[in-house]
Amino acid sequence: MASGTGQSITNWADKSGEYKRGASQFRSHISREEGAEFPPEKGRYHLYVSYACPWAHRTLIVRKLKGLEELIPYTSVHWEMLEKGWRFVTSPGEISGINVRPDPIHQNFTHLRDIYFSVDPGYKGRFTVPTLYDLKQNKVVSNESSEIIRMFYTAFDDLLPERFKNLDLFPTNLQREIEGTNEWTYNDINNGVYKSGFATTQEAYEKAVGPLFASLDRAEEHLAKHAGPFYFGEHITEADIRLYTTIVRFDPVYVQHFKCNIRDIRSGYPALHKWLRKLYWDVPAFGETTQFEHIKQHYTKSHKQINPHSITPVGPYPDILPKDVEVSAAAAALRSTNQ
Repeated sequence: MASGTGQSITNWADKSGEYKRGASQFRSHISREEGAEFPPEKGRYHLYVSYACPWAHRTLIVRKLKGLEELIPYTSVHWEMLEKGWRFVTSPGEISGINVRPDPIHQNFTHLRDIYFSVDPGYKGRFTVPTLYDLKQNKVVSNESSEIIRMFYTAFDDLLPERFKNLDLFPTNLQREIEGTNEWTYNDINNGVYKSGFATTQEAYEKAVGPLFASLDRAEEHLAKHAGPFYFGEHITEADIRLYTTIVRFDPVYVQHFKCNIRDIRSGYPALHKWLRKLYWDVPAFGETTQFEHIKQHYTKSHKQINPHSITPVGPYPDILPKDVEVSAAAAALRSTNQ
């Protein structure tokens, strides 16, 4: 999350100490409409991601759920993000992970920022993942994750087998509820962990961390009241995707690194914990795109203003629990509830 202005992430808090997330700059769309600038075509677009980034993680999940693997190739950057932003590995195998490789499109590019400057030499925005790139026109289509995943929902349907074409992650009958959930999930949870972690005053931190846990309580209550197994019932929707990428990072990173330690997920939120593990262990699009090594290494070794010695905590262990295992405190609480 570096920027073309040379501004460091440590300067993204305002005078009150509150973290302010900048807006994405590229907001075009892949469309099936006749004459569209970016029509759906196999192999035309390349997706740049980081396995560490929760926003990029959304796109990997949807890409796999919708069966877009053969249509949209992707490359993951290195987990390290320093002064020049996200960098590519220098050789395949430098670190673990599928498609963690040098930029396959631009052989001499060392950083994601090189793509942005090749598109616009005067670019002043952020060099963020995900980045959806058009090889035919050498343009960035979008670097806004919420819009990229919605493109993936339907834009390529004419090129997909029926079982993927028929998968509806934003069903009409639930759209109003999903949009309502998205609003507070994004403001208080997805972005709330960052507002807590990047705050530079005690007041700003407490202003963010309170709503974060109030909204985690709200999500917990919703999941406890409904049969599930997913957020809105028997089928995965956008609400699951947008919440998962924060919750799966919560215990391994956000509890300690971003000081979000009022409660953790595994001992403090039984319904969320059950929902999380269902997605991770039973749905390959979630579990297979979750790379804990990248997640833990990135946050703890890239944010020098928070962790200047780049020490990565060993725990929690394991990064995520099996479905049939509870931490001692949670197990005792469940036994008490069931008596």
